[in-house]
Amino acid sequence: MFSDKENVNVLTSLLVVYGVRHAVVCPGSRNAPIVHNLDACGDIRCYPVTDERSAGFYAMGLCQALCEPIVVCVTSGTALLNLCPAVAEAFYQHLPLVVVSADRPNRWINQLDGQTLPQAGAFGSFVRCSVSLPESCDEEEHWYCNRMLNEAMIACMQGSRGPVHINVPIAESLYTFNVKQLPKERKICFLSDLDIRPSSIQYIKPLKTALQTASRPLIVIGQAKPSAIAACTVDWLASRKYVVLHEALSVGEREACLEETMHLVGGKENFLPDFILYVGDVLVSKRVKQFLRSAKHASCWIVNPEGCVHDTFKNLQGVVQARPNDILMSINSDGNEDWFNRWEAVRQKALAHRLDFQPDYSNMLAVKFLEERLAKDDTIPIVHYANSISVRLGCIYAWHHIYCNRGVNGIEGSLSTAGGYSLATNERVYCVIGDLSFFYDQNALWNQNLKSNLRILLLNNHGGEIFGKFEGLRQSSVRNKMVMAKHSATAEGICQENNVRYYSADDPVSLEKHMETLTSEHSDRPILLEVFTDCEEDLRIYKEYFNTL
Repeated sequence: MFSDKENVNVLTSLLVVYGVRHAVVCPGSRNAPIVHNLDACGDIRCYPVTDERSAGFYAMGLCQALCEPIVVCVTSGTALLNLCPAVAEAFYQHLPLVVVSADRPNRWINQLDGQTLPQAGAFGSFVRCSVSLPESCDEEEHWYCNRMLNEAMIACMQGSRGPVHINVPIAESLYTFNVKQLPKERKICFLSDLDIRPSSIQYIKPLKTALQTASRPLIVIGQAKPSAIAACTVDWLASRKYVVLHEALSVGEREACLEETMHLVGGKENFLPDFILYVGDVLVSKRVKQFLRSAKHASCWIVNPEGCVHDTFKNLQGVVQARPNDILMSINSDGNEDWFNRWEAVRQKALAHRLDFQPDYSNMLAVKFLEERLAKDDTIPIVHYANSISVRLGCIYAWHHIYCNRGVNGIEGSLSTAGGYSLATNERVYCVIGDLSFFYDQNALWNQNLKSNLRILLLNNHGGEIFGKFEGLRQSSVRNKMVMAKHSATAEGICQENNVRYYSADDPVSLEKHMETLTSEHSDRPILLEVFTDCEEDLRIYKEYFNTL
């Protein structure tokens, strides 16, 4: 019989799955459920050592002898700190030491309760990974617990190996052992050519097997550097009948229409994949993330050069440490033509709608005019889009790779980033930015470094439009003033103070006229075009675009 603490049972199950067969255990009450499970599971041999300082080095000696992950388990409080010398030594010897510490519930830390101190992160830079498990495990927390434990064990065994720390908060009562069977836990497979000698593409055979046996495979590409994943790679995959979902932040010179496609797909189950290959970083589209999280039985793999565990769709089965383009180009099998045609028909409908839809005067029309104007040039433009509505409009109309500070999605620094980029090139650098992001970052124009190649399209509808789409917020009295941050500021004075040429538009005629100036006229200083629109009208047109698909 096992403990009734689900986080302890998930931990025990995954330690066994990852091949842990030996554990050095120290006495204590708080870690008793863990020690009981380690002994009761039948796969792990336990070695009792009373002194934690000695126990850490006993476990390290086992690591040296067996070249496999070894657990050292301690109770809460200073017991954990006594392991620090052994952990530091294991770090520099690259030994896979797995520190498992029991902890008091977080709510009792620093409340003058016995054997409590902040244990999470106690080893600092001496461990490769430090996780603190959730105390209770509903469905969401169970996934979180599983994911963190996979991250820790992968980090422990990755590359040259090293120690990790798993902290386990346990609430009383501690001594109920009434669970008959450990849960079957997902193990995330980790593949790296660093673990193969000599290096060979054969190391990704499990990934290829999963892909080739899938009947509904899907390839998803998140944000990437311009040269990381070529448009020709995506075209080649499409020619082999693979469905590839991407945005302008990931693949340039190829029309994506991802948000529109997902709007048309909705929640239709016949579009759910049974295999997902995810490369690149973040996605703008919330729809695609929500949809793919419902594909609970899909085999999901992720490829990145760092070998990081990013369980974006909550169904990750494997991680491949490699350059994404190398893996994509190594795919030599064909996809399912019927499955491909199902998705392609929807994508073509989305593309046709984007061409047919003629927005009324709005920030959408401004972005449409800009991208149409840039398409007339012979060179690929350099365009930075700020977050919120700006980048979403860019994902609709951009036909080239776009830059966006999408890592954390903050409104700060978009203009400064574009300005910094402009210092390193003589090409024109465009920044499409909303009013809140612009005024937040207006000091980007307050320096001596500005070059004349910086061009700014400021979409000023006097507030945060993206917050206006939440219908429930309309019932709140603080919606306009405090959430959408309504204002009456303009950029004209800021431009005068910082020697930036200023133009403004408040109708389609002036917009088209000044867009020509922004994109073609030679200037000895930066140019800013401020487009004044109505926030509610912008929101109406944006919704109309999707509602008329």
